Amino acid sequence: MPDTTPKVVVITGASSGIGLATARLLAKGGSKLVIGARRADKIEAVAEDIRSHGGDALACKLDITDRASVSAFVAKALDRYGQLDAFVNNAGIGPISALDDLQVDDWDAMIDVNLRGPLYGIAAALPIFRQQGRGHFVNVVSTAGLVIAPRMAVYAATKNALRTIGEALRLESGPNLRLTNVSPGFVQTEFASSITDQAMKGAIEKRMDEIGLSPNAIAQAIAFAIDQPSDVEVGDIVVRSSAQS
Repeated sequence: MPDTTPKVVVITGASSGIGLATARLLAKGGSKLVIGARRADKIEAVAEDIRSHGGDALACKLDITDRASVSAFVAKALDRYGQLDAFVNNAGIGPISALDDLQVDDWDAMIDVNLRGPLYGIAAALPIFRQQGRGHFVNVVSTAGLVIAPRMAVYAATKNALRTIGEALRLESGPNLRLTNVSPGFVQTEFASSITDQAMKGAIEKRMDEIGLSPNAIAQAIAFAIDQPSDVEVGDIVVRSSAQS
């Protein structure tokens, strides 16, 4: 049976897309949330909306590329609720392009947000999980790491690196910590907003419109993993449209 005990969950990148959908869904299930994003006004609006519907949410301005910001984010969860049950590493960007375009600044940004940011999250939350004797990391990775495609090289590499880190953490963590890697396919989010190649941006947006899932589909997968009994670990979930090859 699902574990319906109220949990304290922190979510990065929760002002839109998958993070927003996950926050709303978990709040409906009784979780207490600490949600972070770069845009302070947007993340506060999300928290206020959750509270207006009877949920419990604290909004924090968060720079996932700044270790001090991530540490403070996690500390706020402890200060407010006295515990931390799950950390959802969701924030990510995807300014994809051909390697020949030499968009090195975009490569650096993806490494900082998609890989270094989750590592900062692990660094902040892992000692707390060890002290508590329980905890759950959920990493939002991507099907782009499962089927490699042109122009996805650096993006897929960052997601696969996080997938590898997650699997290694699972092996190191022992029986009291859980790790779940969730790989979404095309989802109707703001993913394309960071793409600087306008032709590629248009193609991705078109494909999202054609076959993209609602972010709620991914949120349901995340909630499913979190709500399992404490001795059940869902290691990997792939969620994509049945129309996606």
